[in-house]
Amino acid sequence: EVQLVESGGGLVQPGGSLRLSCVASGFTFSTYAMSWFRQAPGKEREGVSCISWGGGSTYYLDSVKGRFTISRDNAKNTLTMQLNSLKTEDPAMYYCAKSPSVYCSDSWRLPSSYDPNSWGQGTQVTVSS
Repeated sequence: EVQLVESGGGLVQPGGSLRLSCVASGFTFSTYAMSWFRQAPGKEREGVSCISWGGGSTYYLDSVKGRFTISRDNAKNTLTMQLNSLKTEDPAMYYCAKSPSVYCSDSWRLPSSYDPNSWGQGTQVTVSS
């Protein structure tokens, strides 16, 4: 059974930073690409970033490029994302998700590309002064 547990969310001021983590279990973490998604109230869930199985390829939503950094530690079954220069448009519930393949597919940003059982419960990011 796939289990993904996110942590690291919180309340920060605009311009602040957070480091999100996702601990995985129930599958061979090192053989799957992994993604971060976010969903704000009243909005659709959107793909924020994806990282290939070994970390050699990464992809980002345009609006977070240069501010967010995705990484992974396969020895610790952990996915992380560093969020810097947070803006008022970044608040959302952030989710990690297990990709169905070793690489980030062309459709990595689409929630429908992921198995419904391959999501964590999310961690809340709030940006407010």
